[in-house]
Amino acid sequence: MSSTLGHDHDAELDPPRVQEVSDGVFAYIQPDGTWFINNTGFLVGAAGVTSVDACSTERRTRAYLEAIAETSPQPVRTLINTHHHGDHTHGNYLFGGATIVAHDRCRDEVLAAGLPYFPGVFQDVDWGDIKVTPPFLTYSDKVTLYSDDLRCEVRYVGRPAHTTNDSVVWLPERSVLFTGDLIFNGGTPFMLMGSITGAIDVLEQVIKPLDPRTIVPGHGEVCGPAAIDDVLGYLRFVLDLARRGKDAGLSPLEAARDNGLGPYAGLSDRERIVGNLHRAYADLGDGEQGEKLNFAAALFDMVAYNGGKPLSCLA
Repeated sequence: MSSTLGHDHDAELDPPRVQEVSDGVFAYIQPDGTWFINNTGFLVGAAGVTSVDACSTERRTRAYLEAIAETSPQPVRTLINTHHHGDHTHGNYLFGGATIVAHDRCRDEVLAAGLPYFPGVFQDVDWGDIKVTPPFLTYSDKVTLYSDDLRCEVRYVGRPAHTTNDSVVWLPERSVLFTGDLIFNGGTPFMLMGSITGAIDVLEQVIKPLDPRTIVPGHGEVCGPAAIDDVLGYLRFVLDLARRGKDAGLSPLEAARDNGLGPYAGLSDRERIVGNLHRAYADLGDGEQGEKLNFAAALFDMVAYNGGKPLSCLA
């Protein structure tokens, strides 16, 4: 599906770039890090390429595939989705011939989400001729694949965090970790469709013990393990704000408006505080982590926090 392209993307954003983070292991960094502009990555082997995630639009995914082709003549044989969000899965349909691998719930959520449609929430985006293409090889806990002799452990993180179906890709011989959106480096983390408390647990109990030397985050520059503590700090800030807001009888939007963002005021997409508070309020209630919320209400509260303007989206 398409809509009018409302932005001169090339004028506003630096071009994506390929960064080799280990021998034959590449990050594909899309600068800006805001809504629907994600990082991906790929591993080059003698017999084929393994991709970690797709991109949000037809145009961006085709550019990513061109970057892979400029790096290796081998075809992409495997595509791993770290979670179901459209910036990581909309482009799946362009990986013809690749085995698409993800957690069981990721397949379910890709099918449930369908084609992108967010009237009044985001600035206009030319999504392209997207065809919903879910993963078709799924796992409940973990699966191991190899790029030549390089071991790649694809692990479900065990509980709701960024979403209900997050996986990481761990290369133990290289100490390289592809985190998907468990790590935002320089942008505001977003846990509306997962769990604030769950994400804290995952970062502390699953990610930190790996002690990765190199992290390829879902958004932002390649980084080291210090980024884990940065995200944890923000999530604890949100949880504390939620406790105080609930105790005061404030709605998530009111709690966000009545309190500053402290050390996190400089992060991009600051309106995510509202969506995160919706999730934190639920986490502090009697329900289960990751339970379905009124996502539309949370999104429109973010628009209200943004002065009634659609949220920035340069995808």
